[in-house]
Amino acid sequence: MKGLFCNILFLFLLGNSGTKADLQRQAIAKSRHSFLKLLPNAGYHPVTYYVHPQLGNDANAGTSKGQAFKTLAPIGQLALHPGDRVVLAAGETYAGSIQLINQEGSPEHPIIITSMDWDNGKQKKPATIDFKGRANGILIQDCSYIRVSHLRFTGNGYADDPDTATMRCGVLVKNQNRQLMTGIQLDHLFIQDVYYENPGFVRSASEVKSANGTQRYGWGIRVISTTAGQLVEHLTIADCDITDVSHTGIKLTGSDKNISNVNLLRNQVTYTGGPGIQMSEVKNVYVAHNVVDHSGSANDSRKWGRGSGLWTWGSSNVLIEKNRFSYANGPGDSDGAHIDFNCSNIIIQYNLSCYNAGGFCEILGNTYHCIYRYNISVNDGYRIKGKDGAFQEGKTLWLSGYQGTHQPRKGPVNTYIYNNTIYADATLQPKIAFDNTSEDVMIANNIFYVVNPFQLVLGDQYKPDENNNRRIKNM
Repeated sequence: MKGLFCNILFLFLLGNSGTKADLQRQAIAKSRHSFLKLLPNAGYHPVTYYVHPQLGNDANAGTSKGQAFKTLAPIGQLALHPGDRVVLAAGETYAGSIQLINQEGSPEHPIIITSMDWDNGKQKKPATIDFKGRANGILIQDCSYIRVSHLRFTGNGYADDPDTATMRCGVLVKNQNRQLMTGIQLDHLFIQDVYYENPGFVRSASEVKSANGTQRYGWGIRVISTTAGQLVEHLTIADCDITDVSHTGIKLTGSDKNISNVNLLRNQVTYTGGPGIQMSEVKNVYVAHNVVDHSGSANDSRKWGRGSGLWTWGSSNVLIEKNRFSYANGPGDSDGAHIDFNCSNIIIQYNLSCYNAGGFCEILGNTYHCIYRYNISVNDGYRIKGKDGAFQEGKTLWLSGYQGTHQPRKGPVNTYIYNNTIYADATLQPKIAFDNTSEDVMIANNIFYVVNPFQLVLGDQYKPDENNNRRIKNM
């Protein structure tokens, strides 16, 4: 019944003048809502929308291969329902971006955006969305129960004049107006070459000394909810490959820990200009089986050039296990994984950390109940302050009381470092810095194999720790 009505409506619209495609989509969406209201007991049959850049036409209905859309623009005008799918032709390239705003799937039937083999399995590559000059490859705003999978994103600069956006993101998940966004799943996405600026642009020399950069960058996947009380819950980012973005690969930015119940699983994040993975103001996060390599990369002049493999700030209840963090670069921070200030209950365990310039263990101030255990560290902390622009020493172990530029030093408190295996060969001078505002520190049952003896140094988060006679309480 619904299908017959939509076909009649489609034929009627084709016979009228005006913006036929827009009128058609609006009328079809309105009719679908009407049918669901008139027939509340009738089952809704999900619709698949097709998009093909060569064979489609935006005047089409989009509901079959023969009636495929041509561009990504009509997707933003659809009223999608639980179980609906939008499929792009595998191996094809689409210019532009996808806008999903106020779309709602269900736990059992999420709305799916994906690639498909158009010709019976002949093409195995995912569809590519080239969002050059656009803010995002896909925007998911004020939506719930959305799955985006098996797509490739690239956004390398701009064509003519730069756009007015403040950043460029492969995927942006944003809670703008909702009390709750939930059930977002991003998997099997390949994100490469995301830069705000064009090739040849050179960052200012002072940029890498700022806390997170002040200029416009490209990011892999960003999740943002900056209004406390507007929640993002039950988010999964899994099996994604992110490489060559000018800032962070995967970044979560919340407020008052309003992003929660997050899984970051089996992702590969390489050659990011900033950190590989970074999370602020989140809680209840599980990070496992990820590979983060060459964070803080400076192999492109547009990259920030500084970043730990992973770091947390203002976050609680985060378990980070069975990951590999290697070759982090930068004049400051740039550890395998570090815990920034205002965190609690962060556990870093069973990870391999190797050849990271900044070090193995870094815990900043006002942190409580944080643990490094059962990790393996190989030649971490080789950076030398004053060499090649470095403004911090590399350190094997660093407990810093820093909790902000204008705040007094405090903590960390209740820190446990045990059962780790730490190796440093003759190529580096291993260093340790413990701020004497730290309290309740236990270091036990670790294996240290170092060729050169450890050197005690002052911590140097923007300014050195005070050198006084205070002793750490309960060390």
